Amino acid sequence: MKFDLHTHTKYSSDGIIEPDKVVKTAIKRGLSGIAITDHDTLEGSLMAKKYETEDFEVIIGSEISTERGEIIGLFLSHEIKSNIFQDVLEEIKEQDGITVLPHPFDDIRRNGINPGKKDIKLVDCVETFNSRCLRQKYNNKAIEFARTNGLSGVAGSDAHFASEIGNAGIIINGDDLREALIKGKLEIFGEKSSLVNLVVTKMVKTWRSSF
Repeated sequence: MKFDLHTHTKYSSDGIIEPDKVVKTAIKRGLSGIAITDHDTLEGSLMAKKYETEDFEVIIGSEISTERGEIIGLFLSHEIKSNIFQDVLEEIKEQDGITVLPHPFDDIRRNGINPGKKDIKLVDCVETFNSRCLRQKYNNKAIEFARTNGLSGVAGSDAHFASEIGNAGIIINGDDLREALIKGKLEIFGEKSSLVNLVVTKMVKTWRSSF
């Protein structure tokens, strides 16, 4: 089973895709499921959940902004209220959600956390491949951090456009995604996104903030 664990819809401040199109595109690309992780909201994932099928799973998630960078929560049931790093992690765990550090060490985008030993207590997974990391060294640092600290490595496309959906993700055996994430029983696949996609995303965010 293949899952892309990091995607965005129009409910992100820098996204444009309708939730139903995310699901339809993911199914066309042969995915078994997808995590919708819009910035600071569950709206997109809750909308996408309506298009879930017997053979396709939509994981409700969000990419939450904190004073140190972004955190992804998966399997959420309600909005995260805090924007303080430690509190966000605790809120996700209180919902029985899974915590993921997305694109850590990415100094170019400046929204990736630079984690240390003190942070691993409430962290379940580290995104060790993000299609939008321009420099492979950031993904390599994430791989090393996950390995050194006994954390599961995961992957996602970080798609903001339909053409990026399924560029990266995980493959699991069986149908228990949650267990696979916690225990690291998975394989990672992925390819880099075009620099053009990052540039256009910046333009979309600037344009939308002007309204």
